[in-house]
Amino acid sequence: MKVRGKLNILLTSVGRRGYLVKYFKDALGDNGKVYAANSTKLCSAFAYADYTVITPLIYDRNYIDFLKTYCKNNKIDAIISLFDIDLLMLARHKQEFAEIGVHVVVSSEKIVELCNDKWKTYMFLEREGFYTPRTYLNIEEVLYRIEKGMLQYPIVLKPRWGMGSIAVYIAKNEIELKTFYGKVECQIKETYLKYESESSMGQDVLIQEMVNGQEYGMDVINDLKGVFQICVVKQKYAMRSGETDCAKTVHMKEIEKCGKIISNHLKHIANLDVDVIYDGKRIFVLDMNARFGGGYPFTHVAGVDLPRAIIAWLNNDKCNEDWFKVKYNVIACKDILITKIDEK
Repeated sequence: MKVRGKLNILLTSVGRRGYLVKYFKDALGDNGKVYAANSTKLCSAFAYADYTVITPLIYDRNYIDFLKTYCKNNKIDAIISLFDIDLLMLARHKQEFAEIGVHVVVSSEKIVELCNDKWKTYMFLEREGFYTPRTYLNIEEVLYRIEKGMLQYPIVLKPRWGMGSIAVYIAKNEIELKTFYGKVECQIKETYLKYESESSMGQDVLIQEMVNGQEYGMDVINDLKGVFQICVVKQKYAMRSGETDCAKTVHMKEIEKCGKIISNHLKHIANLDVDVIYDGKRIFVLDMNARFGGGYPFTHVAGVDLPRAIIAWLNNDKCNEDWFKVKYNVIACKDILITKIDEK
């Protein structure tokens, strides 16, 4: 990896995450530039970057070559993606970028696929002894278990490769279960989820028992070698479009311990966004995303500065311990701002 004082960071699939662009700009200061990439010009995060570029679609055969050329032409030192599908594509080509001196800050292909494929996530959690909602791929098996009293309504249905709460439904009876199952299948085929689901058609809908309790989000942070640094827990107060909209940082040792155990199993890179439910006795792990999640801003405003730490690691510098000091009981809410798009 190329090491120097100044760094140029390329954030891909930035979408509406202007706050992350600003976090990295603040962390770099005068020691580098933040480049933002997205597949459409209708991208509010572009307003905050030093430089911007519109890329081919992630599944376009020219996508990786386009990024490699852009990185060489603009002396990019590191790439960080903010979107699940993009993570997997970059993980598969990580070595190619390394060969041109670009560090892709992403976990291995195996880890990214485990997190993106929610059935593999379930099997991992079961195998390693974590509590997690019982999950099935076969609707007939679910109907049989309900009939025999081994499972009960309400039942959650969602895409196997789900992201952003697309096509998530709660069925309260058999009619809804069958109807929602068909709706999820249709919505998978009508959205970008169809690309990931191509390898699992016929087994692309997850049917899951519903667990009641308080929902929490975790930012499980490792360094670039996969070594655990900190787990920040946030109590969720409100959700919007599948993302945490309002939350409070809390100190809960058992949930923090759960995050550290997950870290030690996965050895992921940088942030792992994890959703759990605590029913008063058990911690149920629901979901894992190998990236900056929608809940990271609540960690950031409470004092943790992962972008600054990533920049230090890229430069082979030591982190300031203050960057991982979290303030507890900090409540924050996301705001709605209008960003003017410059089509030029």
